[in-house]
Amino acid sequence: MAPDSTRDTATTRNTVRFLTPDVPQLAVTKGTLAYLNYGLGEDRLGGAKLGYLDSLVVLHLTGRVGNLYRVQLAATQTAWVPQEVVRLLPPGGFIPSSLTGSWSVYGDSLYDYVQVPLDARLPYRSQLLTEPTRLVVDVFGATSNTNWITQRDGLQALGDVHYEQTAPDVFRLVLQLRHEQAWGYRIGYKGNTLAIKIKRPPEKLRLRGLTVAVDAGHGGTNVGATGATGAHEKDITLAIAQRLRQELTQRGAHVVMTRETETTVDNGDRVLRLRQLNPDLLVSIHVNSTGSPSVQGTSTYYRYLAFRPLSVALYEAMRRTGLKGFGNVGSFNFGLNGPTEYPNALVETAFISNAEDEKRLIDPQFQQQVAEQLTKGVEEFLRRTRQRGIRGWLSKKAAEQ
Repeated sequence: MAPDSTRDTATTRNTVRFLTPDVPQLAVTKGTLAYLNYGLGEDRLGGAKLGYLDSLVVLHLTGRVGNLYRVQLAATQTAWVPQEVVRLLPPGGFIPSSLTGSWSVYGDSLYDYVQVPLDARLPYRSQLLTEPTRLVVDVFGATSNTNWITQRDGLQALGDVHYEQTAPDVFRLVLQLRHEQAWGYRIGYKGNTLAIKIKRPPEKLRLRGLTVAVDAGHGGTNVGATGATGAHEKDITLAIAQRLRQELTQRGAHVVMTRETETTVDNGDRVLRLRQLNPDLLVSIHVNSTGSPSVQGTSTYYRYLAFRPLSVALYEAMRRTGLKGFGNVGSFNFGLNGPTEYPNALVETAFISNAEDEKRLIDPQFQQQVAEQLTKGVEEFLRRTRQRGIRGWLSKKAAEQ
């Protein structure tokens, strides 16, 4: 050793592998629900997710902690990916990058689309923002090639679209949406072409004809929370979900369920099933619990700001049951709040760990009341969405005069 050098020694039970920038370690995503995390922190629901990715997206790995690989998305941005959703490639190769191709923006009878050709399946992050409503997609490793954007006939959900090169290796798509309430989107690849599918609002913002997904939380071996009387969350959520289905159906809605019986259904399987069923919105029903028996009340949860109006309407409806308010919670890191394809909200009906709340939860009459109020909450969300659309249209007309 040189006289001015130092030596540090550490021990670990984990396998240690040193990576060198001269020999990049690449990986590709696998499976249908691959995702990136912001960092190493986590709670009981897992790490904070940056977003989902399509399969075969190429990632540049620069380190590993436990079962998470560090991903170099851009010069100034990293993320973490679970090892179970990636497949390592042989060491070496080129760090993924691409110039962009010319965009194609068009609509068919069902959706609006944006397609951007690339040389590789690059990682991306999306954000659905409000005021104004817009979808922002960052593509890491992409650089503009001064391509043009062709907007064809048939667009109904998309307004103006443009791009920004926010960093030499971060290409940002900015997609303005015509409606105040966003109804969802999906991002993936067709070959190496980034393909974004924008969902349009339902033809009529009313329950009749609307497809509503109802999720009865837990089930089977996944019991959920248990009250002092021995009541199980899985049974209460199913009872309320079945009553909610009946109420929605009576008002003309088409209802799809993630489970209809006392059975075990993995949350990932629920998400995939809902992706196939393509509902207009989702209500996920749960029962809350805490170590303090004095805590009580109802609450609703959302992840994306654009979907907050649904959770607010459901929260206000649940308060009309006479339950105390525990709050409306945003940025909630729950699997069924993760999909971007449709507005969704989770309802923690009440605290089964509180004696007063539990007494209500196991009462069939109260379960029926909850179902009726949740139905009214969905109707109120639709009514407010109609009103927001009218106000937005009037404001636009006034600005044009």
